[in-house]
Amino acid sequence: MTESPHGLTTGDVARRLGVAPTTLRSWDRRYGLGPAARQDGRHRRWTAGDIAVLREMCRLTASGVPPAEAARAALAGPAPAASASAASASPAPRARQPRRPGPPQPPRSLGDVRQECRGLGRAAVRLDALALEAALGSAIGRYGLVTAWEEVMAPALHAVGRKWETSGDRYVEAEHLLSWHVSTALRRVAPATGAPPGTPPVLLACVPGEQHTLALEALAAGLAELGLPAMMLGGAVPPEALDQAVRRTGPAGVVLWSQARSTAHHLLARRVAETVWGVKGARSRPAVLLAGPGWAGPAPDRGLLRPGGLREALALLAALYPAAPGSGGRKTAPAQS
Repeated sequence: MTESPHGLTTGDVARRLGVAPTTLRSWDRRYGLGPAARQDGRHRRWTAGDIAVLREMCRLTASGVPPAEAARAALAGPAPAASASAASASPAPRARQPRRPGPPQPPRSLGDVRQECRGLGRAAVRLDALALEAALGSAIGRYGLVTAWEEVMAPALHAVGRKWETSGDRYVEAEHLLSWHVSTALRRVAPATGAPPGTPPVLLACVPGEQHTLALEALAAGLAELGLPAMMLGGAVPPEALDQAVRRTGPAGVVLWSQARSTAHHLLARRVAETVWGVKGARSRPAVLLAGPGWAGPAPDRGLLRPGGLREALALLAALYPAAPGSGGRKTAPAQS
């Protein structure tokens, strides 16, 4: 991607980082992670220094740091040196305070990540199961779960799916093989030390009519890495079954996945968000996350959250557990008695 002399647009930066443009705008509005300069005083134009801050924000939230705390740390750290051409073409980045010390992070080459994504797609088309297993294990081990999902697995799944759709129903077997191996790799992610007994889980469910579960499986793996309990209900969960699961488990959060707008069930989401349990005076209700492209459109109703991707979903869910490492200490909101 060639950088404009005036910096990158929000859409360009979102594609580069693998997050939704709405997430970048939200970070700008809530935490001041906006661009240093705006063209004509209105349009966002992101410089190399701005993008470096956003990369740090993505890294911290992916590791379970609450967004507000991650934003403070990202703003406090110096932006990595940009190339001479980028520095001369873009406005000077904002001054930063000295970087807070932290654990060293392994270098990550986006070129290598993209190459692994292409290799994964080619192995699927060849029906090379051994190569798929090795490539998926290598990607998760090298880049971590979140980056492996967002930059290797999900793009490869989309690419193989497009190949099937544009080739007259050929390569359906390739998509099925890749999906099965991705699911297997996600379930092999080693969980951290589990939460104490009795800790309320996060319920993961596809809305009625929705069978795509892989993104929820990635979220379940991410929660396991954080040592947080998750309960996977799977695809096309009937409303009555979801209602019973919520009332019986008293979850900290409920994630509802919708792949297409035709399956997005807004009435069901509102009903889940209004479900309460507990004795009078100490009733609780779950946080409800609307995950997946099917929920795109107007802003969700009050009390419903719409994360921009796996990173943001993990950060929002981790914040529901006060005792979890890196959590922000926010509990599930009590219901009005």
